[in-house]
Amino acid sequence: MEDLNIAEILSESGRVRFRYARYLSADGTEWIRHGRFEAYHVTGTLSSEGTFVHGVEQGEWRDYHPNGQLAAQGIYENGEAVGDWQFHDQNGVVLDDGETPS
Repeated sequence: MEDLNIAEILSESGRVRFRYARYLSADGTEWIRHGRFEAYHVTGTLSSEGTFVHGVEQGEWRDYHPNGQLAAQGIYENGEAVGDWQFHDQNGVVLDDGETPS
């Protein structure tokens, strides 16, 4: 694996929309996400956070409403949502606590 590079993809307004670690594939044809990943709402608040391992989601992920309240959290294993996920409304009230999203 090559050295990690931090990518920041900007929105039309010039704010950071995505920030993530990545490395260039061995053949040099594509960037592969590896490490921390963050996505942001157009307002600049955090929208989603988690980790990629060699291009696939792995471990705990969290999504947030534009007001900063937790919207969802759960676990990914090898890019697949597994186990129980929890969902919240914009006021932080739990909406669903159960099976992985389909």
